[in-house]
Amino acid sequence: MTSPLPVQSSADALPLASAPIRRGGWVRLGRWCVWTILIISVGLNVVLWSLSQTWFGESKGVTERFHSGNHKSKSKLAIIEISGTIMPPFTSRTLKAIKHAKEDDAVKGVLLQIDSPGGFVSDSHQIYNRLKELAEKKPIYVSMKSLAASGGYYVAMGAGEDGKIYAEPTTWTGSIGVIIPRYELVGLKEKLGIDSKPLKTGEFKDALNPFSPLSDREKAVWDNILQQSFSRFITVIDDNRKKLNRANVTKLATGQIYTADDALKIGLIDAIGYEEDALTDLADVAQVTDPQIVKYEHHSGLVDLLLGSKAQLDPAVQWRNWLEATVPRAMFYFSWAPVVPHE
Repeated sequence: MTSPLPVQSSADALPLASAPIRRGGWVRLGRWCVWTILIISVGLNVVLWSLSQTWFGESKGVTERFHSGNHKSKSKLAIIEISGTIMPPFTSRTLKAIKHAKEDDAVKGVLLQIDSPGGFVSDSHQIYNRLKELAEKKPIYVSMKSLAASGGYYVAMGAGEDGKIYAEPTTWTGSIGVIIPRYELVGLKEKLGIDSKPLKTGEFKDALNPFSPLSDREKAVWDNILQQSFSRFITVIDDNRKKLNRANVTKLATGQIYTADDALKIGLIDAIGYEEDALTDLADVAQVTDPQIVKYEHHSGLVDLLLGSKAQLDPAVQWRNWLEATVPRAMFYFSWAPVVPHE
């Protein structure tokens, strides 16, 4: 007769999973956790680095976006857009786009699309100069949108004598001239009982101090600067508009804005039409049929986020903007107000 099976105690009946983990198990579990955390950390750092390049890094390179036409065509017409105030950092983006179009053999012609009130003298001339270099290799036509005034008109001259300028029926253009925005707060200073006595090394070091009236000698200094910039503006138009000579341009350069109809009559533009009209004519002069139309764009950087963010409501930011508005900067600009950067 066989003996009955021994009865297991409650302790012996515990499943293996409930058994306490020995020291070696804890060590393996710890190592697994450390490696997991390390891998996740590396991944997060890679992601954060990538985002920092997008948000905080300078906008690099030019991105082509298909606009219209035959996307399979090897011949391209490129649209370079200039919008808002012509000033850093947007100037560098325009220069990169011009360089890209110049070096791309597939690009047979360029349409310069302008919607700008103008901007800094130096930036306007930089863009103009690079466009002139591009125009020696490839035809450039211009399509003016709602506003192409002052520096906006100046850069249009980069298309050269053979570059055709289109303006929409409601376009405003012209405003040929130079301005240095300045406030005079002498009356306010007297009312508040304050004074400004900067320590300086020369007579003209604070020539645009808003708390002091301009002396005759200071006016002469700044008038010389303005006249040189103004003369260059006149020359640029004279050199690039077949229908105008220097005398005609000087007569028109009163700072006045002209409608599209008036601009056509006096020779500032060549035709009234839209972007598609300019592209059609550009394709003909570039001798390409059924081209691919591309538009150059740029990756957004931190500046794009800040310029449209609540940071502009920060009193410290507003104070800095006011201080920067008092810095003397000669401008081709259609406005009496200080610059408000935007795109």
